This record gives sequence, C-alpha cells and structure tokens, in this order.
Amino acid sequence: MSSLLHPAVPAGAFDAYLPTAAAASRLQRPWTPADGPFPSLYISHGAPPLFDDPVWIKQLSDWALALPKPRAILIVSAHWENAPLSLSGSDAGTPLVYDFGGFHRRYYEMTYATPDASALVRRVVAVMPDTEPIHQYAGRGLDHGAWVPLKVMYPLADVPVLQMSMPTHDPDTLLGLGARLRSLREEGVLVIGSGFMTHGLPYLTREMLDGAVPAWSADFDAWAADALARGDVDTLAGFRTKAPGMPYAHPTVDHYIPLFVTLGAATSADAPVTTVIDGYMMGMAKRSFQVA
Repeated sequence: MSSLLHPAVPAGAFDAYLPTAAAASRLQRPWTPADGPFPSLYISHGAPPLFDDPVWIKQLSDWALALPKPRAILIVSAHWENAPLSLSGSDAGTPLVYDFGGFHRRYYEMTYATPDASALVRRVVAVMPDTEPIHQYAGRGLDHGAWVPLKVMYPLADVPVLQMSMPTHDPDTLLGLGARLRSLREEGVLVIGSGFMTHGLPYLTREMLDGAVPAWSADFDAWAADALARGDVDTLAGFRTKAPGMPYAHPTVDHYIPLFVTLGAATSADAPVTTVIDGYMMGMAKRSFQVA
C-alpha cells in the first residue's frame, strides 16, 4: 500500500516537478546590491518524504523563486551539532551526508553537487571574532537538513552552499552567532536555519501518518506563530517552560533552535516574521518563515 513513507514511486513527485522547476530556476534573476539585504529564513526541512509531497515541493519552490537567486547560501541544520564552531567542506561536489535510515535506495542515490564555496568560507571567517576558533571539515558534505530542501529550492545546484554547525543549545548564543552573519546578507548571501517547528518523532502514531495532528503539535505551533508574529524573542527563548506541548513537540531541541540563528541574522532579532509555509506533515508543523 502506497504512503508518504513508502510511495509507489520513490521521489516521484520531485521527478515530476524537476523539468519545470529547472527551467524556472535558469530564468531566475540573480541578486544585485540594488535588491538590498536578503531576508534570513527558517525552514522546516522534512526528510526524504519531502520529495514525495507535491504541495510542499511547490511551496518551497515558489518561495525560492519569489526571491532573487543568491550568490551563496550559508545554512545551519538541526543535524549538525558540533563545538567549536565548524564549517562543512567547501570543494565543489563534496559528497552528501545521508543521515537517515530505513528509506528506499533511491534517496541514497540522490546527489546535489554545488559549486566551490571557498569564497564564502573566507567571508564567514572574516565576520567571526579572532578569539573564536572555527574548524573546517573538508570531507563533510551537506546533511539532509541542508540538501533536501535546497535540492527543491535551487534544483540546478548552481549556488555555492556552506553548512555551519550549531555549537550550542543556548538561544542567546545562537542569536549572537546569527548577528555576526548579518552583514553577509548585504553581500547576497542567503542565511538559513533549518529545522522543524515540531518534531516529536518518538510519538509518531499511525493516525499521524494518516493526517491526524496531535494537540501537542498544534498547540506548540500556534504558540510559536503568535510569539513570532509579535517578535517576542524572550518568549521563544523560554520554550522549555513556556510553550504548550512540551516535551512532546521537541523531545530534543535540535530542530527548534536553528530559528535563533535566523532571528539573530535579521536586521532586528525582534522583528515580526512573515510566515511563508504552514500546515503539517505526518502531524508535525512545517511552519517556515522569513524575516528582513
């Protein structure tokens, strides 16, 4: 029986989308200084099932095409927690990290060979304090929190991409890290925090696979949407004790906290956000937003 986790044609929705998306991406206008700074983005990234969800694919594609094409992308993913601060390999075509299990072979054969990102490495190093060491893992490619959504948003793989680790769970420190990246937006760099607005995978049920949304997911999502709309960073940072649906919505915090890098990289961390994608996938909130 076909399902989102076991589709009849693995990545069939992506295959159907690709020809039109590739043509649109070739025509996408490149960023120029006249455009001003890029917004910073928080993306609920999904996993291999994203490639089988035509609605979500279109949402991400439309979002990317509504912006000029960036000169480069710097992305922080829930799936790379490492201190001290670290950067992925910058060579063109660095092999991907397939950090998921139990899926069809097709997803492990997908590639995303982006161009050399060494120029972005130099810019990231330049905006960091001399007292803060930065390590680069030359052989580490993009993990699925990075390459899965970007393969949909920029299907030609023609934008240099660099991944940065999350060195801490502390919201204030992550806000400060994002603030150091703020000037890169003025150079045509798209800064992305990639996670999932709710991520209670240990509590996944058959009903959720069939489309049911548990209260812990809906309540947390509504709480976050309200705080984001008000630019209430203090409330967002207090999610462990202030948010409904905890700890079910985030039994681990890795998929929530990338949003603090996104907010820190904005012109003002407490600026209200623009939600671009909402709704649910397997009962989990895929809320995604941008902030100027």
